[in-house]
Amino acid sequence: MHIFFFLVPLTYIACNCYLFHRIWQSMQGVHIAVKIIVMLLYWFVTFSMFIALLLRGSDLPEIFGNGLFRIGSAWLFYSCLAAVILFCIDISGRFIPAIQGNLWWALGTAAVVFAYGNYIHRHPQAVPLDITLEKPMEGELKIAVMSDLHLGYGTGKSELKKFVKLINSHNPDIILIAGDLIDNNVKVLRDEHFEEELLELKAPQGIYMAPGNHEYISGIEESRDFAKSANIKMLCDSIVTLPCGVQILLRDDIASKNRLSNKNVFEKIDAGKPIVLVDHRPKNITENDSAGVDLQVSGHTHHGQVWPGSIITDILYEQSHGYRKWENAHVWVSSGISLWGPPVRLGTRGDYAIITLRGTEE
Repeated sequence: MHIFFFLVPLTYIACNCYLFHRIWQSMQGVHIAVKIIVMLLYWFVTFSMFIALLLRGSDLPEIFGNGLFRIGSAWLFYSCLAAVILFCIDISGRFIPAIQGNLWWALGTAAVVFAYGNYIHRHPQAVPLDITLEKPMEGELKIAVMSDLHLGYGTGKSELKKFVKLINSHNPDIILIAGDLIDNNVKVLRDEHFEEELLELKAPQGIYMAPGNHEYISGIEESRDFAKSANIKMLCDSIVTLPCGVQILLRDDIASKNRLSNKNVFEKIDAGKPIVLVDHRPKNITENDSAGVDLQVSGHTHHGQVWPGSIITDILYEQSHGYRKWENAHVWVSSGISLWGPPVRLGTRGDYAIITLRGTEE
C-alpha cells in the first residue's frame, strides 16, 4: 500500500513532464514571454489539487480552495490520459510516419474520454436487492444504503440535492451511510450550509452512519457535530435495535485507535436477532460471516473508480464491489454514490442500494 502511494504521484509527475515536453516542442517560433506564461500556468494547474489540500481549513475563501481542487483533480486524470495516448501515438509513429507527433489529436481524444467519464460519474445507478434472512423479524424493512458522498470539494451542494432526491424517491424506512460523508474539510460544509440539503432526507426510522477514513481526515469530532446538525446519527461500535427486531451495528473505521475488536463488539449482540453491519471498509468479511452477521454494507473502494483500478481493488479486498452471499452473510459493497478526486468513472459505475429485508416466519 505504501508503494502504491509512492507510485501514483511519481507516475503523475512523469506523465506531466512528458506531456509538457511535447507541448513545449509544439511552440517553436512562439515568443519566449508566451512560452514562460504557458509553463507557469501549466505547472500551477498540475499542482493545484495538492495546493488546495494543503490550504484546507485555512482562512482563504472556500471558493478559492474548491476551485483549485476541482481544476487540479480534473487535470490529474486528463493529463495522465493525454500523456498515455500521446506516448502511444509517438511509439506508433515510428512505424506509421503519418500519425507521428499528432499532439492535438491526443489532447482532443483525452477531452472526449474525460467528458464521457464525467457523464457516467454524474449518473449513479440504484441497485435493488431483495434479501430474506434466516432469522425472524417483524414485517419487512426497506433500507437505502449509500456511501462515499465526499461532500465539499468532491461533491457540491447542487450534486447533493440530486442525490437526496434519488434516495427519497424510494421511500426508505431507514437510511444507512457507510462512511465518507465528508470529503476533506467540515468548514466548507458549514460555510455553504450543506446540512440544509441533508435535512431533506426522509426516513421514518432514522438516518445512521458509520464513520469513514475521511471523517477522521476532516476531524472526527467536527464531523460528528456536522452529522448531528443534519439529523444524521454517526455512531462508532454501537448497536441500534429497530422495532422490527433488526440490530444495526455501526463500526468505527480502522483509522480510529479506539476501534473495538470484533470479539468485544459481537459479545454485545443478540445472535438470535438479525444483525446488519455497517462498516466503511469491506474488511474482515470472513470473520464477520463466522460471527453471525446477516447483512454487511460497506463502501470505500470506489471499485477503483477508473479501470484498471478495479483490478487493484479486487486484489486488495475479499470483496471490492457489488453483492455476494457468503456462507451466512449477505454482503453489499458500494462503488460509492459519488467519488473523491477526478470527477470521472471509466469501467465502473457509481451506485447505491435499495435493500428490502425480510425474515423467516417465526
